[in-house]
Amino acid sequence: MSTVLITHEVDDVGHWVSSPERNELFPALGVTHRTFVDATTSNLVGIVAEIPDLDAFQEWLTTDGDAEAMTHDGVRADTIRMFIPS
Repeated sequence: MSTVLITHEVDDVGHWVSSPERNELFPALGVTHRTFVDATTSNLVGIVAEIPDLDAFQEWLTTDGDAEAMTHDGVRADTIRMFIPS
């Protein structure tokens, strides 16, 4: 199990927070998570995730299903940063 911090910008923080996409997709991968938003007015958000298979998760990130979910949630894909345990 790996604890991972993922940050990225979104078009609309309220929409991203209320979206059911993560809660529908992550459990199928065995992933549990918590979401965070920047305390300022920026569009920066974050997820702390417990990921049982980091390789499988990273592979899933390249699928059409993930791309559709990110588009639905307004994720700015070019801003995604994933921090793994050191």
